[in-house]
Amino acid sequence: MKSISSANVTGKRVLVRVDFNVPLDEEGNTIDDKRIRGALPTINYILKEGGSAILMSHLGRPKGEINPKYSLGQILAHLSELLDVDVKFAGNCVSEEAFTMTFDLRPGEVVLLENLRFDGREKQGDLEFAELLSRHGEVYVNDAFGTAHRAHSSTTVITQFFKEKYAGFLLEREVSTVNKVMENPQRPFTAIMGGAKVSDKIQIIHRLLDKVDNLLIGGGMAYTFLKAKGVEIGTSLCEIEKVALAASLIKSARVKGVNIMVPVDSVVADKFAADANTAIVRNSNFPKDMMGLDIGPDTFLNYYKVILESGTVLWNGPMGVFEMEPFSQGTTAVAKALSEATRTKGTFTLVGGGDSAAAIAKVGLEDEVSYVSTGGGALLELLEGKVLPGVAALD
Repeated sequence: MKSISSANVTGKRVLVRVDFNVPLDEEGNTIDDKRIRGALPTINYILKEGGSAILMSHLGRPKGEINPKYSLGQILAHLSELLDVDVKFAGNCVSEEAFTMTFDLRPGEVVLLENLRFDGREKQGDLEFAELLSRHGEVYVNDAFGTAHRAHSSTTVITQFFKEKYAGFLLEREVSTVNKVMENPQRPFTAIMGGAKVSDKIQIIHRLLDKVDNLLIGGGMAYTFLKAKGVEIGTSLCEIEKVALAASLIKSARVKGVNIMVPVDSVVADKFAADANTAIVRNSNFPKDMMGLDIGPDTFLNYYKVILESGTVLWNGPMGVFEMEPFSQGTTAVAKALSEATRTKGTFTLVGGGDSAAAIAKVGLEDEVSYVSTGGGALLELLEGKVLPGVAALD
């Protein structure tokens, strides 16, 4: 990829695909602006170098229909405040009004286009829609890592209409960070994998077994692994059809010399609810009528020792149902351990995936690890070794 830092944008209109798909409250206020802030270095660079910026993004899932609930106009004031620029807003991304607005832009000015997914052609990768969007700018920049795994009109198809196409600073950093972790990690290299299902992480785990020294398993998926080891798991979440696969992954880890660790104790509950009756039990005493919803304290201590001895740690997926307070302790403890390893040991810590990023933000430690990825599905596919369409289109 060519970086925006190598582009001459002076006096040019720069069309930037950003990822402003941020959570909003019922009043339309931004709950978490991490993705907006992530795009600021690229936008500010364009303005500083004498260019103008036309920003395009999606928000939510409006399914090709205009829906005020998903209007990007809701973030306009906050974006203007962050950029210290009076950002203009085009109420339709390909209307005559929008084109007039962008054609008349002067250096240092910014326009935000309305939600791309208000037009169903965006997700279809429609050529005509891509060509219309391309008319807004003379230079194209993709800085939307969170959508780089989608071959949509604004992320992939549009690039064929530009001679000058570049990666923004955020996209560059995301890709280079994953490459650093996967191809040249400081040893020992530890991966912490959580989340609900083994099936969601099969490809990543397969690839990690050729890369890591330690693999720590948590979350709902841990109980499929425990089932594969012959452990009683009560009514815990278990993908029965994936038990044999989990067993083969455990065997493969041993063959490859990877230290694979699963929970030795759990926080169990009699129902999936915050007000459930709970207990902490060892695997040998797992009650048949209860479910595991978080790793237990002994499991965390085992994981903590490995984390603190690691040179690189990749964390993807919570250790339990962290949205419910009684089952958030394992995830919080892991977040604190990563912070400690980064601060005291110089460990390179990469936190990725929507839930993991949300979890570490919830405990206020996102600035105390090496890097928190803005991507969910894009990060997972990059970790799996796949080529992202939005990245390939910039080559």
